[in-house]
Amino acid sequence: MIRALAALGMAALLAYACAASAAEFGTKDEAVAMVKRAQAMFAKAGADATFKAVSDKSTAEFHDRDLYVFVYDMDGVCVAHGARPALIGKNLYDLKDQDGKYLIRAMIEIAKASGSGWFNYKWPNPINNKIEDKTSYVEKMGDYMVGVGVYRD
Repeated sequence: MIRALAALGMAALLAYACAASAAEFGTKDEAVAMVKRAQAMFAKAGADATFKAVSDKSTAEFHDRDLYVFVYDMDGVCVAHGARPALIGKNLYDLKDQDGKYLIRAMIEIAKASGSGWFNYKWPNPINNKIEDKTSYVEKMGDYMVGVGVYRD
């Protein structure tokens, strides 16, 4: 396949490499879709079942490559986390990223004010454990804020 693309020229090879790389990481559309799946489960099965599924890494609908769901109550307590279960039960309302941005506080405010939106910050990538630029889509979900983020270039 690569030889065939190389015969077509460097532009084709580059396009192939970019497409292969993109498949390794989740997209913004996939993040929004995952939030919608969490919302649907919450509406149908309730909070406890949703939080359990979100926090269980074997639940494929809420874990895909670097995509995972997180849920906080409106006071900033983590009630479900698809990548870092150690955060569950902790109040992270005053958590700041490396740039001094209040992460959870800002996401809760987005959920309260407009119902949904995107927020940019820095966060450890669960694939390589490095601090990277991330943007998360969040929505209000009952008395909670649910989100899924994508790592940015």
